Amino acid sequence: MQQRILGRTGRDVSVIGLGTWQLGADWGDVSEADAMAVLDAATESGVTFFDTADVYGDGRSEQLIGRYRAARPELPLTVATKMGRREEQDPANFTLAKFREWTDRSRRNLGVDTLDLVQLHCPPTPVFSNAAVYDALDALVEEGAIANYGVSVETCAEALEAIARPGTASVQIILNAFRLKPLDEVLPAAREAGVGIIARVPLASGLLSGRYSESTTFSPDDHRSYNRHGEAFDVGETFSGVDYEEGVRAAREFAALAPEGATSAQAALAWVIAQSGVTTVIPGARSPEQARANAAAADVALPAGFADAVSALYTRYFRATTHPRW
Repeated sequence: MQQRILGRTGRDVSVIGLGTWQLGADWGDVSEADAMAVLDAATESGVTFFDTADVYGDGRSEQLIGRYRAARPELPLTVATKMGRREEQDPANFTLAKFREWTDRSRRNLGVDTLDLVQLHCPPTPVFSNAAVYDALDALVEEGAIANYGVSVETCAEALEAIARPGTASVQIILNAFRLKPLDEVLPAAREAGVGIIARVPLASGLLSGRYSESTTFSPDDHRSYNRHGEAFDVGETFSGVDYEEGVRAAREFAALAPEGATSAQAALAWVIAQSGVTTVIPGARSPEQARANAAAADVALPAGFADAVSALYTRYFRATTHPRW
């Protein structure tokens, strides 16, 4: 699989990575055996980048990845984790002392002395403009607890604030065919600064797979059931914040654009990695088959005019409501 340098980390990572929220919680139960099978399928398909967080299953996702990595030390993996969502979202909590506490826990979970990449996990907006926060992150690098740091953001404004800081290695942001705003300023700014872009929620919580209908239901412990209106966290994380029924209709149109031999999901992933400035995209997978299919998207050739068709679809359905929000 094609590799790209992840911004200021200097590390090569696969253009298709693996998001591992689902290995912890919030997408329904996934057994340890199933989780390991997903990780195996991903790496066998060329994936070299895993994204996790200390809050996914309260550390379960990190622990599973740590055990997997320890059992396969020969694999050239980069593991990115995230911190900051296990406590009250008060900007005053984002201090060096807290960062040491949080990263020490992640180091134990992942079984490493130095974390490859730690990202602030969508913290309160004022955190992004606080110079002391970046000084604290720099201190962690100097201490050897982390090799690099980045941020995960909800809004483009937050991304631009972080990109302007010289130590920021990467920015993780929602980017998909139903969320185009990062193309306007964030991706150009990241390219100019040498900051990596990790694209998350690339399938709009599964909408862009084309498998859902207006009558599809999700289990009660799935965030697509309990966070439809932002009850638990930013609604933009669930179906990219679009109205579900409208998203289903738009997804049908998107699926019709997919080239012959590619699924709707593969076309959606191929579109993301075709955007200039994107380093890697991190779809989740709950089965080995999903992991392999996602990885195969790296080889999908999109037809001429595909990007224009995506832009037109976005304008018809979502630009007026989504573009101003995030």
